[in-house]
Amino acid sequence: YPGCEVVSIPVADGGEGSVDAFLTAVGGEKITLTVENPYFEPMKSFYGLIDGGKTAVIEMAGCAGLPLVEDRKDPRKTTTYGVGKLILAAAGRGISKLVVGLGGSATNDGGCGAAAAFGVRFYNKAGEEFVPTGGTLIDIDRIDMSGRSSALDGVEVVTMCDIDNPMYGPTGASHIFGPQKGADPAMVEELDRGVIHLCEVIRRDLG
Repeated sequence: YPGCEVVSIPVADGGEGSVDAFLTAVGGEKITLTVENPYFEPMKSFYGLIDGGKTAVIEMAGCAGLPLVEDRKDPRKTTTYGVGKLILAAAGRGISKLVVGLGGSATNDGGCGAAAAFGVRFYNKAGEEFVPTGGTLIDIDRIDMSGRSSALDGVEVVTMCDIDNPMYGPTGASHIFGPQKGADPAMVEELDRGVIHLCEVIRRDLG
């Protein structure tokens, strides 16, 4: 068909390259900033602004991605805290919509790190505040939402994912995705118990 016009549109699966795919496809602006990597170390990351600055696009892999841990894979210790920092920075620009790509992460913290970054407080039995990771979800005694940033109020949040796994159990996050993040069978069980506990506290404290 020599008369055909080929229109190519870049796509990504929600993991690495998702922000760049959006920006290439529809245009926009790439914002760079320093946030925490999966081990709470500072790193340069980014998010995209599209739709005239009304929509922000964030990929978890941009600061919590598996390639970032290299030979240090341990989902008991990794965090989504940096993802929360990206969300907070984007929300502070007055966006009305947030698109978050969930693929390619090195984490198993149930999003608690991201929540902590925008002011949700997690306490252990001793009443001490901490930022939960996969290995310390089991230590959460209560969740306090009173300090949550209002920056996301009224913002539509869309998550990009291509799976339908439940939070926990044999087909849950820890069992299906834990091994690729460095978890052996015993660690998978430990992580799963932590996620179950997190869900119980969420039901009790947040309804």
